Amino acid sequence: MSGTIVRFRGDGLELVGEAFGDPAAPPVLFFHGGGQSRNAWRGSARIVGDSGYYGATFDLRGHGDSAWAADGDYLLEAFGRDVEALLGQFSRPVTLVGASRGGQASLVGGSRHPSRVRLVVLADVAPLMRDQGVDGIRAFFSEGEAGFPTLDQAADSLARHLDQPRLSDSTRLARAMRQDAAGRWHWRWDPATGRAEFLHPPSEGEAILAAAARMTSPIVLVRAELSHLLTDQGVDRFRELTPQLKVVVAKGVGHMFTADRNDGFAADLLDWLEQTPERVAA
Repeated sequence: MSGTIVRFRGDGLELVGEAFGDPAAPPVLFFHGGGQSRNAWRGSARIVGDSGYYGATFDLRGHGDSAWAADGDYLLEAFGRDVEALLGQFSRPVTLVGASRGGQASLVGGSRHPSRVRLVVLADVAPLMRDQGVDGIRAFFSEGEAGFPTLDQAADSLARHLDQPRLSDSTRLARAMRQDAAGRWHWRWDPATGRAEFLHPPSEGEAILAAAARMTSPIVLVRAELSHLLTDQGVDRFRELTPQLKVVVAKGVGHMFTADRNDGFAADLLDWLEQTPERVAA
């Protein structure tokens, strides 16, 4: 079942998403990781929408149908400002759910307005992430810049660099890609998002540490057991900065695990929402 296409204001640009459920219900907003689109969270958004919430999954700036940054700003702070802008467009406290880059943006943006945030759920995001673990993400963006002759080759690249199982049906990628006049397949994002200065610069780590220290809303970290990015030191530091942090482990999976585990993730999310009463928005 398809949802409703929605358009919201980000920080100076338009963010496009797909929503499920009653817009007057408690909002749960989903944000994908780098090299993904709003489709990564579509299953979870649909499940929470069917369960009495308003589930909306967004394309990040420069991705999918959302606008590209006219000023070329794809630093974490810019993604965080987009999340911050979304919070002010809902009359009820918002739950933020994000994987990788989307989780970082949720933490940064949500930490600035804790009274507007019911709950934050992060999929494999913490301070002090391994820089060498980002190498695969950098390689993925670099390899995709020239496009792919076939969807099968795009699926190979996705699995090889982003720690994901290889899709058995590569045609599923067509909705996340575009084809140029020569027939090559390109990911639907601004190539500038993959520039080295935007992928794990020192300012990114500083922003995450500052956000963790500010965050007062309830927060759940779902740590991938086989993550190549998170470290025990980073999770321990997160606990120190954010005493209300709850950590759970997703067994047997790597960093980019949410797209193939939507149903199970959504079931846990509904439990966490039930345990987190809605506060009055300020």
